[in-house]
Amino acid sequence: MSYRSSTVVVKIFKMEKDGTKDDTDAKEESTRFAELEAKAVEQATATADESFTPSPSLLNASSPEALLQQVDGPSLKEYEAKESVYVGKSVPIALRAKLEVPIHVTAPGSIVEYAVESKGYDIGFSIMAEREEGITVVKDDERVDSHVAPITGKFLVGSVPCLLKFTFDNEFSWFREKQISYRLSVTPPSVEVLLAGRRRRAKACRKATEDDLNSAQQRLEAAFSQKTTLESEIAKLEMLLTEQRKSLGAVVKEESWLKTRVDLREKQLNLLDERLEYGWADENLEA
Repeated sequence: MSYRSSTVVVKIFKMEKDGTKDDTDAKEESTRFAELEAKAVEQATATADESFTPSPSLLNASSPEALLQQVDGPSLKEYEAKESVYVGKSVPIALRAKLEVPIHVTAPGSIVEYAVESKGYDIGFSIMAEREEGITVVKDDERVDSHVAPITGKFLVGSVPCLLKFTFDNEFSWFREKQISYRLSVTPPSVEVLLAGRRRRAKACRKATEDDLNSAQQRLEAAFSQKTTLESEIAKLEMLLTEQRKSLGAVVKEESWLKTRVDLREKQLNLLDERLEYGWADENLEA
């Protein structure tokens, strides 16, 4: 058995069993398989918790409680580790259509199992996990021979809140309606697993929060230094602006006085030119 970890899901692939063994060997192998699977789930859960990274919206939320709610997970006051089962029987999917079954997972470390079968013909099938940080492909969209044998699988949801979308696709068919049956189950972790996960996520979250704090403090110091420099430069510019305004006032007054002077001199010159060209009015008076 092997698994691949992600902050959203951890896929778990079942071992193939040897059908030639007798009942005793089969029981022993089944027990060993269960133990290996439990160990894989435990390791995968720990990996997901230890790689927990709070989303930017939670880090920047106005209330610090928003971040803690995701770290804490569900409250233990009314927590019941009960399996939730979603079943559909002979659900019709029209030609050129698809069906989406959304499931919200709120407890980190939940195990999701699925079994899908169709009647008579194959069907397109995919699973997506959506979180605020993005989308993880749990199962690629592909046509599966669910009419030959049930399609089964199991995976771990490591980070929540998470919206799982099970999609049954018949858009490729131009002629046939399909009928599908499915059983989807979500098994939340035990209280012990939940408690251990809280502490791992708290440690991971503390490191991420502390790193962001150090980064923010460095940027704050740089911003303060830049603000001080800019304030000093602005003060100098304001003093220069005050002086320039005084100079402007003096220039405006001089401009006004000079305009009056130029106008006066132009009028004086015109009068002098008239006298020189036409003479003085009193010179032509008869004695």
